[in-house]
Amino acid sequence: MKDPIESAALQIVKAIGEDPAREGLVKTPQRVAKAWREMTSGYNADLDKVFNGAFFKVNYREMVIVKDISFYSLCEHHLLPFFGKAHVAYIPDGRIVGLSKIPRLVETFARRLQVQERLTEEIAGTLFKKLKPRGVGVVLEAQHLCMNMRGVRNETASAVTSSMLGVFQSDNKVREEFLNLIKKQ
Repeated sequence: MKDPIESAALQIVKAIGEDPAREGLVKTPQRVAKAWREMTSGYNADLDKVFNGAFFKVNYREMVIVKDISFYSLCEHHLLPFFGKAHVAYIPDGRIVGLSKIPRLVETFARRLQVQERLTEEIAGTLFKKLKPRGVGVVLEAQHLCMNMRGVRNETASAVTSSMLGVFQSDNKVREEFLNLIKKQ
């Protein structure tokens, strides 16, 4: 077994007292390696390819929101999943981005070992830098299995983080409009 992730998974199976030769566990190290490569694929992503040149000149000056974007990530402290919804908004300044690129951006950064705070800022900062809009707002709502199933074991707790850049930071009316539009009805 040369794959380091497979080797590590095998060691974990042994360390918890399981028999890695048991029928249900024989291929577990390979499945774990494949899953971890998929769950951490964001490290290999090229942001220019994520956007794929999908910036378009359009004279639209109102808020654009893509909300309820599902995401899954891994807590860098416990290597356990956290997951939830991302709400991403921007106000164009002569250019828009293809709407599908926003969920792709969220996924790119979510597929890394993360803390929710950094994930929120990476999404907002990258969209702000690449698109150069008047402003960007990002809100993430997530459940963390490191908090839900271990430690405090609070099954209903969730975390909410935000990052506001440009007019979303400087103009309270813009910020309030965004927050009101993403509220659950």
